[in-house]
Amino acid sequence: MSSTVEQAGRLFGVGLGPGDPELVTVKAARLIGEAEVIAYHSARHGRSIARSVAEPYLREGQLEEPLVYPVTTETTDHPGGYQGAIDEFYAEAAERLAAHLAAGRTVALLCEGDPFFYGSYMHMHKRLVGRFEVAAIPGVTSVSGAAAELGRPLAERDEVLTVLPGTLDPEVLAEKLAGTDAAAVMKLGRTFEGVRAAFEKAGRLDEAYLAERATTERQRLLPLAEVDPESVPYFSLALLPSPVNAGSPVNLTDAAGAPLERERAAPVAGERTGAGEVVVVGLGPAGPQWTTPEVHTAVAAADELIGYGPYLDRLPANPRQRKHASDNRVEAERAEFALDLARRGSRVVVVSSGDPGVFAMASAVLEVAAEDRFAGVPVRVLPGLTAAQAVASRVGAPLGHDFCVLSLSDRLKPWEVIRERLVAAARADLVLAIYNPASRSRTWQVGAARDALLEHRAPETPVVIGRDVGGPAESVRVVPLAELDPSDVDMRCLLLVGSSTTRAVGGRVFTPRRYPA
Repeated sequence: MSSTVEQAGRLFGVGLGPGDPELVTVKAARLIGEAEVIAYHSARHGRSIARSVAEPYLREGQLEEPLVYPVTTETTDHPGGYQGAIDEFYAEAAERLAAHLAAGRTVALLCEGDPFFYGSYMHMHKRLVGRFEVAAIPGVTSVSGAAAELGRPLAERDEVLTVLPGTLDPEVLAEKLAGTDAAAVMKLGRTFEGVRAAFEKAGRLDEAYLAERATTERQRLLPLAEVDPESVPYFSLALLPSPVNAGSPVNLTDAAGAPLERERAAPVAGERTGAGEVVVVGLGPAGPQWTTPEVHTAVAAADELIGYGPYLDRLPANPRQRKHASDNRVEAERAEFALDLARRGSRVVVVSSGDPGVFAMASAVLEVAAEDRFAGVPVRVLPGLTAAQAVASRVGAPLGHDFCVLSLSDRLKPWEVIRERLVAAARADLVLAIYNPASRSRTWQVGAARDALLEHRAPETPVVIGRDVGGPAESVRVVPLAELDPSDVDMRCLLLVGSSTTRAVGGRVFTPRRYPA
């Protein structure tokens, strides 16, 4: 409390919770009953939601101080526009409360939800703190109330929950929704169409719900995609619940609070209710910072996780899920196992490093899925950051012009084919991204590839050797093609071989976008 406090009057910003009077805290109820002045905000119609929630705790003889907004959603002729009118109102309202406080009265300013969570109380608090003794009494937030009524956890373990105002630009909102696990978007009403568009652009619309007047007799809980924009009031929010719990039941209610049919977003782990799904995902080349939000969501919602052991080890443990690790050379068997689990009703994620469609599991799964026995099993592929992109980013922009991607592994195709393609790419003057350059049993291919490329590429052509990029043993070197030493290359490396226009300048490598005439 500041030493400049004028009188003994005290101001309490009392959080009332999301709307159900029984969710008012014991402390809030006590302070409401003890206060000499009850203040609350309202629109010009005079009805106050906050007062209606607090009504069971009011007593006779209390002074009431309604703080009536001069504008809400309508226009104003105030010279400062809407914001000018609101700022002037807050200043006047603060002085009205100051008059009670200066007279030594205790004032309870009612606030829906929590006073410091998008609450109107904070505008009074910052104008009166330091002049009088003021305190905020926390309340249950509308986000917590909505999640409880929906019956879906907000966030679990290391999931990230983001709270956003619906007044954000839809493009900004979409970007933030795509980058989080769970979210609550406040301040709907007139912003609803933009909010809905943002969810759709982020690819999260089918996961989201509208919670309107949650915890009250008039609550409405619906899938966001089914809501009529004209029917959404300001006192509602859009909720994107925990993806880990995406299979749990959801409580839906109509505008009268009557239960609708309980919805299941997907089968709960252990249930077998018809065909499940296989989602083939790319984790990116290294840590979680290079895994897309879309892939995080798919992994969190899965029942079964299938993949090469070291890739599965990158995923956090979840007692609800089962991991099935296998050797990196049994792709067809792994695909068949995944599809069979999905056919029996499981949500299955098949994990690849990098991008699943680049020398990874997507083609293997789709090849097996084309068999008649798996005709009814849905398969989706979610992209990931490739190793070629990761290595390129460490040195600049060597892939800035036309390039091709090749694998030096001769396990699934003969060396003669590999050499023909190397020579063809070199003749075409393409930058090359070379995957799987060497292994314990393949030690001569790097030298042979170098010699084949030197037939059509200058000895000083830059070659980027990227090893374990994004990992703890990361190293990136740039050497001339003629000096490429096979002993410096192993299976954890990726090579980028420049074209005739690729330049290495000051530690940076780039291929200009213009090609000489």
